[in-house]
Amino acid sequence: MVIKSFNVSPATYDRYSKLCREHGISMSKQIEIFMEAQIEDDPVLKREYLEKLERVRKGKFIRVDDFAKRYGL
Repeated sequence: MVIKSFNVSPATYDRYSKLCREHGISMSKQIEIFMEAQIEDDPVLKREYLEKLERVRKGKFIRVDDFAKRYGL
């Protein structure tokens, strides 16, 4: 095991720590799982997915304030 330190905003740390405590999960293990997910699989595929996701995010969207009213649900 390697001990590392990271700079995280106190608010983010506190919220995530609370979430982990409430669900009985290890914060360290969650960070490890996240890091493994970032390095496994095909990095090219991940890059292509992230580029596509960015294009989708920049797309044109219709603002819907009241979904039920707009679509009659």
